[in-house]
Amino acid sequence: MARIAQSDVDEIKARTNIADIVGERVALKSAGVGSLKGLCPFHDERSPSFHVRPQVGYYHCFGCGESGDVYSFLRAMDHLSFTEAVERLAGRIGYTLHYEDGGAAPETSGRTRLYQANTAAADWFRSQLATPEADAGRRFLGERGFDAGAAAHFGVGYAPKGWNGVRDALKAQGFTDEELLAAGLLSQGQRGVYDRFRGRVVWPIRDVTGQTIGFGARRLYEDDQGPKYLNTPETPIYKKAQVLYGLDLAKKDISRSHRVVVVEGYTDVMACHLAGVTTAIASCGTAFGSDHITVLRRVMGDDSAAGEVVFTFDPDAAGQKAALRAFGDEKRFAAQTYVAVAPDGLDPCDLRLNKGDAAVRALMDSKAPMFEFVMDQRLAGFDLGTVEGRVGALRAAAPIVADIRDSALRPGYTRVLARKLGMDLGEVRSAVDRAARASRTPVLSERAPGSATPVADTAGAPDASAPVARVTIATLPRTADAALERDALMGILQYGHLVDSADVDAALALPMHVAALDAVRQGILAQPDRTRIGWAATAAEAVREPYRSLAVELLTASFPALTEPEAQLSTASLARRLRVRAVDDQKRELLGAIQRLSADSEEGRAVRIALRDLDAQRATLTQIE
Repeated sequence: MARIAQSDVDEIKARTNIADIVGERVALKSAGVGSLKGLCPFHDERSPSFHVRPQVGYYHCFGCGESGDVYSFLRAMDHLSFTEAVERLAGRIGYTLHYEDGGAAPETSGRTRLYQANTAAADWFRSQLATPEADAGRRFLGERGFDAGAAAHFGVGYAPKGWNGVRDALKAQGFTDEELLAAGLLSQGQRGVYDRFRGRVVWPIRDVTGQTIGFGARRLYEDDQGPKYLNTPETPIYKKAQVLYGLDLAKKDISRSHRVVVVEGYTDVMACHLAGVTTAIASCGTAFGSDHITVLRRVMGDDSAAGEVVFTFDPDAAGQKAALRAFGDEKRFAAQTYVAVAPDGLDPCDLRLNKGDAAVRALMDSKAPMFEFVMDQRLAGFDLGTVEGRVGALRAAAPIVADIRDSALRPGYTRVLARKLGMDLGEVRSAVDRAARASRTPVLSERAPGSATPVADTAGAPDASAPVARVTIATLPRTADAALERDALMGILQYGHLVDSADVDAALALPMHVAALDAVRQGILAQPDRTRIGWAATAAEAVREPYRSLAVELLTASFPALTEPEAQLSTASLARRLRVRAVDDQKRELLGAIQRLSADSEEGRAVRIALRDLDAQRATLTQIE
C-alpha cells in the first residue's frame, strides 16, 4: 500500500485543532492559559484529569498516563490504522493527499469501508422515503406528528419490501457482499445474502462525531413476522452498549447545559427535540447501562452535582423495571438524577401529539428525584397495613434513603419514609444509618482542588501489585531547585517558541540538579529546530524512559499564568533564573577556592577577575527582570 507523504501528515496535523477532535467526545473546559481539561475517555474517573493543549497538538491524562497527538487519539477512539486516521482528518478539512509513489490514493479498507457503506445506505434509504412505495412509511411518520422537514432533520428513510434493494444500490457503488455483511446491512440465509431491513421506516444511528454506524428500523406491515424494532447487529463500528441515538445532535446542548434527557425510543427523541428539549437521547435496542453512562459523562463534563440527568419511563411494569435498573447505575453519575413520568402514561411522542410541544417541556420540569421515585416503587410492593409489610418495606427502602448523595436532604427523606410507613422516626433513622454503613465503598477518583496531578486514582490504573516505573511531576523532589527546573522546562515546552531563542538556548545548556528533569532537558536540547510546529510533542516523546511520562506532563500541565503574554514573560524569567542560579553556583565554587589561594598570587588574581565577571553577568541578568 502506498504511503502518505510525510509532509502531508505534518500539514494535516498543523491544520487540525486537536481540541475540535477531542471535543466531539469529551466536554472540555478551560484549565488555565492554553490548556483544556475534561473527563478521560481512556479510563473511568470522577474528577477531570485529561488535559489537552491545542497549541502543541497534544493530550495527556494525569490519571492513567495515556497521551498522544490527534492521530493517536483517533486511532484509540475509533480503532483506525494510522493511514485511516490521516485520511479521516484530510477528508474533514478537504485536503488532497499525496502518496510517496506518486500514484492515486489507494482504496481504503476495513473500518473505513464500513463507515462508507453505512453512509451510502443512509443516503439511499432517505431517497426511498419519497417513492410511491414508501406511502406507509410517510403515513407512519405523519400520524406521529413528523413532517418531511422533521424526517430530513433526523435523516429518516425507508427500506423497500424487496430482498435486494440496498444490496443492488450499494454494489453499484463498488461495495462487495462481504463488506455489506460486515456492516450489518445484509443477512446471510440458506439461499444466500439479502437485505436485513425490508419494508420498514429506518433511522440512521450515528456516533458522537456524526458518522452513520448503523440503523434502527420499525415494522410497518402486518405480514412482517420480524420484531417490531430491528437494529443493526454488533459490528466492528456498532456496539449497542455504547451507542446513544440522537447524541450527535444533542451533544452541544448537553455539554453547554450539563443536562441530558434519557427517553426510550427514536420517535421520543424526535418529539423532544422538535418540542425544544434538545438534550434528549435514547439507547438503541438495549437497556440503558453503564457504558452509556460513561459516554454521557464525558460529553456532559459530569464532574459535579450541578448537572441533571432526567429519565422518562412508562408507568407500566416494564417502565418500573427500567427505572429500578437505571437506579442501580445512577451513582455512576456525579450529576443529580431525576425521573419524569407523563400523566396518563403517555410517552414523549404521544404527549407531543396529544397535548403539544409545551406539554413535553412541562414534563421535564415536573421531574422528581430518582431516589424518591424508586422509593415509592419499592414501597408499592408491600402491604403497609401489616407489621411484616412495614418491616419489609423499611428494609427495602432504607438503602435508597441512605444512598442520597446530598447529606442535607437525607434527614428530610428519613422523616418522609417514616411518615409513609407509619413507623417511629428513631427506628427508621437507625435502619437508614445501618444501610449507609453497609454501602460505603471507595470513590472512583479524588483530586486535590485545582490540582493537575491525582491524589489517588485507582480506576483504570495498572494492577497495584505490578511495578510502576513512571516518573511524574508528583514524584519530583519538593525542593526550590526542582520547582524552578520544573516550571522552566514546562514554560519552554509550552511557550519557548515565543521567547528569545538565545535565552532559551543558554538556559538549556545548563545541566539540571534533578536527574529526571535533566533527562527532559536533554530531550529538548536534542531537537534541531524548536520553531517548527509540533517540535515540543516530538521532544517529549523522544525523552528516554522512565522519564517520558514526566516530559509529557510538563508539556500538557497547566502553566501558572493567566494569559499567553504573561506565560511568555514568565518563561523568559524562569530561563534567566536558571542562568542566575548557574552564576551563583560558579561564584560559590570560586569563593571557596580563593580562601585557599594567596591574595597576591597569579591564581588569586585570576579568581578575583572571574568573580568580577560573574558579578557583572548576574547584574545584567537580574537587571532585565
